Parts: sequence; C-alpha cells; structure tokens
Amino acid sequence: GFDDGLYAGARLLEILSRAADASAVLEALPDSSSTPELNIGMQEGEPFALIEELRRNARFDGAREIITIDGLRVEYADGFGLARPSNTTPVVVLRFEADNDAALQRIQADFRRLLHAARPELTVPF
Repeated sequence: GFDDGLYAGARLLEILSRAADASAVLEALPDSSSTPELNIGMQEGEPFALIEELRRNARFDGAREIITIDGLRVEYADGFGLARPSNTTPVVVLRFEADNDAALQRIQADFRRLLHAARPELTVPF
C-alpha cells in the first residue's frame, strides 16, 4: 500500500545507522539499468482495456513469472517489465529494470512486441 515507501526508508536508515561506513554499504549494492516511469497516453477507459488484452495474450519466452495483479508484471532472472493502467489519468504506466543494458533492451523488446500486437498504432516511448 501507501506505506511501503515509508517502511523502506525507515529500514534503510536502520541498516545504514548500524554500519561504520554507510557509503561502503551503498557501494556494495549491485548496479542495474532501469527506466523512469514511462507513459502511453490514451482515451479514457482505454488503458484498462489494453492491459486486459495484454494479460490475455501474454507470452514471454524466458519469463520466470507473469503477475497479472493490477496490470502485467513479467519477472525474468535478470530483470522485470511492468505495464499497468493508471487509476488517476488515462495512461498506461511502464517501468523496466534489469541487471544490465542488454537485458533491459531485451525485456523492452518483449513488451514492445506485445503492445504492437495489441495496438499497432501505439507510439511506444522506448
């Protein structure tokens, strides 16, 4: 819910407060490649219909898990892709994260393929 960010922040502060060198803790974290929040603008009601169609046709080679709660999240061994309808504006929100740039581009290509299969006219922001 809405308190996840507060909890994560408090836990991070707790972990850092126990370390002699907080910067060493942060430097030990793995690097990854990610996108900012990406949006596809649509007409009112269309984002929910598009996500429902994506759920029905979701086929992702190499995916470890496909989660369809509140959208479509595809988990890979080296990253994830997420598409979900916004509850406040008529957009589909997309996020991607991976261990490296090559994996990020591969995951985005999987989502681009699925989006264009559902709506060939879509301008995809990645």
